[in-house]
Amino acid sequence: MNIGEISYTNIIPLYYYLDRERLKVNGVTITDAVPSRINRLMEEQKVDIGGISSFSFGKNADRYSLIPDLSVSSFGKVNSIFLFSKYKIEELNGKKIALTSSSETSVALLKIILQQFYRIEAFFQTETPNLEMMMEQYDACLLIGDDAITSKRKSGSYFVFDLGEIWYKETGLPMTFAVMAYRKEMETEKKDLLSYVGKSMTESKERCLREHFAPVIERVIREHGGTFAFWQSYFNGLNYGFNGEHEKGLNVYFQLAKECGLLHTIPSILKFSYK
Repeated sequence: MNIGEISYTNIIPLYYYLDRERLKVNGVTITDAVPSRINRLMEEQKVDIGGISSFSFGKNADRYSLIPDLSVSSFGKVNSIFLFSKYKIEELNGKKIALTSSSETSVALLKIILQQFYRIEAFFQTETPNLEMMMEQYDACLLIGDDAITSKRKSGSYFVFDLGEIWYKETGLPMTFAVMAYRKEMETEKKDLLSYVGKSMTESKERCLREHFAPVIERVIREHGGTFAFWQSYFNGLNYGFNGEHEKGLNVYFQLAKECGLLHTIPSILKFSYK
C-alpha cells in the first residue's frame, strides 16, 4: 500500500502520529508531494490512500471512497488559499488571472466564486506558484498552502481575498478543500490494513486536537518560521472533521462545479465502513 501525504502544513495533524515504522514493516510506503501530484498518482493507481483535493475526488468518485470524519475544511477563513489582486474582486471581469499548478479544488473554487457569485468572466492560465513572477504578467493570482501563507507576508499593496471566507459568506456552509480518499479496490485487497490506516489517521487528528496542535506547531516553526501565536490561530481556524454539514457544503460545491462546466456529473459521496 502506498499512502499519499500532501506536503502542506494544513494537513499535518492527520499524519503526525502515524506509526511509520509499523507501517513500513507492513509494506506501506508514503509519498510526499503537492496536492496536484498526489491527485495524479492516485488516478494512475500509484497511490492507494491519501489526502487528495476534493475536486479530484469529485472527478473520480466512481473509483474512490472516503475515510469518514477526516478532511481539511474551514467554516470561514482558511488563511492559506488566497487570491492576490491588483483590483477589487468586482473589477476582475475580462482580466488575466494566474492559477497555481499545485491545486485542483481551489482552482475550481475560484472559478465558481467568480462566475456564480460575482458574474465575472476572466482569462485563466496555470503557472508555477510564485507571487512576484505571477503578478508581473497577470492582474491577479491564486496561491494555496504554504506558498499562500509565505506570499501574504509580502503581499504589499495587493488586495488579498480568502476563498474560504467568500465561500462561507455566500453559502453559509463549510468548504472542504481536501478529503482522505482511497481506491475502492483496497476494501477487498487490503481491508485490514486500510482499516488500520484510517483509524490511525483519526487517532492522530484527535490527539493533535487534544494537544491544541502544540507539537505540530513547534515542528512547523522549525521548518517554516513564524510565531507560535500565528500558527496556533491558523490551525484553530481549520476543521478536520467530515460530517453532515461538510457533506452538504461539498455537494453544493460539486453542483456549482457542474453548472460551471468543471464536472460532468454530481458525484455520490461514499465512506468506508469499519464494521
